[in-house]
Amino acid sequence: MSPASAEPATAAPGLPAEVVCAEARTDEERLMHRGIRHAVFVEEQGMFVGSDLDAHDRREDLVRVLAFKRGQPVGTVRLYPLDEHTGLWKGDRLAVLPAARTCGAGAPLVRYAVAYARSHGGQRMIAQIQLANVRFFERLGWSAYEEAEDYLGLRHQPMQIALHGDKVTPE
Repeated sequence: MSPASAEPATAAPGLPAEVVCAEARTDEERLMHRGIRHAVFVEEQGMFVGSDLDAHDRREDLVRVLAFKRGQPVGTVRLYPLDEHTGLWKGDRLAVLPAARTCGAGAPLVRYAVAYARSHGGQRMIAQIQLANVRFFERLGWSAYEEAEDYLGLRHQPMQIALHGDKVTPE
């Protein structure tokens, strides 16, 4: 999906444009994905020095998702299976550019990740959520399953969501 094709043709003039999420599959889209992560996690938050890329970025089963608003990339998330036998997936590196934080890109990115994992056999998804974003995730159906902990220099809350049924039981 190219940035130009990300805007739905049904958006009426004068109405807010929808946020459209899609898997980043081309080299250009993967560069956009990395650029957003770099802008948020390296430049803005200082969680990493130089780059936030890690071993997960080399996984063949890694799913990179971009959010587009008016055809422009505004956010990203990545996800991957942790255990195929139990259907455990992890979502991480959710990032929305500062100028786009009020455009509503976060929820569609999280919903896309959850739906993707569910459609690929996932039973449960986990994530490390910065404390400031816990209420946002709770509104999307996620729940805490352990005490908050330091993760990459910031306090994070381990959270989870059931991908099938309506109850999650931690391992």
